[in-house]
Amino acid sequence: MSLVKEFWSFMKVRKKFWLVPILLMLVMISGLFGLATVAPWAAPFIYPW
Repeated sequence: MSLVKEFWSFMKVRKKFWLVPILLMLVMISGLFGLATVAPWAAPFIYPW
């Protein structure tokens, strides 16, 4: 949790709020691929994209 707080303070001080959508998309995409490797039932919904 301290990493999130530190990153948030970095963004507030440096005015780098444009990083938020990029990080959210990276987390969502990695979550989809992680789900596809762990749960085989999710693979048909992800790989045809």
